[in-house]
Amino acid sequence: MKKLVGISAVTVLSSLFVMGCANTTPPITSGTGTSVMTQGDDFSKHLKVDNPKLAKKLKISEVKSRKINGLLEVNLQLASTFKKSLKLQYHFNWFDAQGFVVESRKTPWKPVELHGFQSTTLRGLAPNEQVASFNVYVREIPEKAYKY
Repeated sequence: MKKLVGISAVTVLSSLFVMGCANTTPPITSGTGTSVMTQGDDFSKHLKVDNPKLAKKLKISEVKSRKINGLLEVNLQLASTFKKSLKLQYHFNWFDAQGFVVESRKTPWKPVELHGFQSTTLRGLAPNEQVASFNVYVREIPEKAYKY
């Protein structure tokens, strides 16, 4: 009998936990909607790094997006999994609904420095209303470029 009560309690608590973690659609107000990707989502599709060693040192831990006047605005958390500082540059690549690049090479490279295990928010605003998705391209600034 005690075993049955214990199993029932675990089942009820598990159900409450799952319902509490359910991803709900955020409200849309004044033409502005927001979207947050949760921890179970695959953020790696948004990070492009051509250097395999650098790619192992970086991860995206959260992505938020919303439409403002028809333009996609993105905030993402870029985190270092490395114990030393990283001097980086990044820029956003924007894609339409069919996956074609929108206004290629018009987004400037922006510098960012991540100290050991630090994370920072990168913000991007789409160049036009046709943008449906994005990725962020990150590269390391060569040491000789910033040493005198």
